[in-house]
Amino acid sequence: MSPSLEQLLSIVRNYWPSNEDHYLRGEASPENERLDALWNQELKKMDRWWALLHDLEGALPEFTIGDATATINASFRCVAYSGKKAPHRFAVVGCASILAPVFAVYGLEFSETEETRTVSRTCFDPLPAHMQGPAGLIARKLEANFGFDELPRELADTPVPLFVEWKKPPDTTLFHALFASVPESVP
Repeated sequence: MSPSLEQLLSIVRNYWPSNEDHYLRGEASPENERLDALWNQELKKMDRWWALLHDLEGALPEFTIGDATATINASFRCVAYSGKKAPHRFAVVGCASILAPVFAVYGLEFSETEETRTVSRTCFDPLPAHMQGPAGLIARKLEANFGFDELPRELADTPVPLFVEWKKPPDTTLFHALFASVPESVP
């Protein structure tokens, strides 16, 4: 059973500060120290994450699978990049929160030149048709491997009065606090 909105808000308040004083002083807040300590525990369990990525490589052979986990965020993140021959250049990102038993899947559309790849659009529910198949597969794998529930979009969009890296109120949402402050930032 998914945590309630109230439970999720209570959880994220433990890991993200409600003011930017520590950021401005270049110090870690008590909340940031708790997040760092949690990451130290979670990184010891990376085998399960690597197994998921390996499983996705077999299940999505036409995609390039990558790891986009960054400990400044609060989730493990995987990325499935469409092949160069695909009619649309895109990626599907799966996130497994380390704060609560929830996951999210979203898409990125790219505009590319020979030298660069730029995110032109971040896509949430409903995803474009060409992203739905790989997104559904990634969601099923996250649910099966972690036992997590997908965070409903209406909860993910809930504003939170917290400072999540460079995201600050009123622009910070529960999605940013549970998964990634800059969802379009992938390797």
